[in-house]
Amino acid sequence: MSSPNPQPHDKPPLPIEEDTPDEGVEAALDLRDADREVAIAHLFDQHYARLLRLAILLGADQDAEDVVSEAFYQLHCRWAKLKTPDAAAAYLRSIVCNLTRMRIRRIRLMRRHTYYEPDSLIHSAEQQALLNDDQQTLVAALRSLTARQRQVLVLRYWLDLKEAEIADTMNISAGAVKSHAARGMAKLAKAMEGAT
Repeated sequence: MSSPNPQPHDKPPLPIEEDTPDEGVEAALDLRDADREVAIAHLFDQHYARLLRLAILLGADQDAEDVVSEAFYQLHCRWAKLKTPDAAAAYLRSIVCNLTRMRIRRIRLMRRHTYYEPDSLIHSAEQQALLNDDQQTLVAALRSLTARQRQVLVLRYWLDLKEAEIADTMNISAGAVKSHAARGMAKLAKAMEGAT
């Protein structure tokens, strides 16, 4: 019969948390010491819901889950190229922003060449749970902004990122962040006035 005590060469199991941590609080796992699969699984648990909301707010209406899944896939493929594992969350945000922007461009291009009348916008169960009525008004107003304005406002006011972090995520200058934020807020205020 084998002994229940772990062998010296075995890794101790990761602690299992009963409660889901608050969105702003990281669970205690040092990503530098964890292997890729464990680290990515941890990042998925911590950031999936936030990244899904980010994709929805940036305009990935019907395929936000696909955008976020692709972001985690790209992180998995490029894990060894990260400067530090602590940069993984910012890298995921950047991928979601880029994938959503590319998706919107692709849809616009397809719509130029194809005309169709959509019956209605159907949200997945996750999207319906994340967006209630008052939030849907805001999301509709956000859709009236340019992609860059929408991204800056969502990253700044929803994720509470600083200008430098937004500039790094979007690969633009801090001055461009300020410009997009100012123009976006002015346009958003007009759109929200018209909705009420």
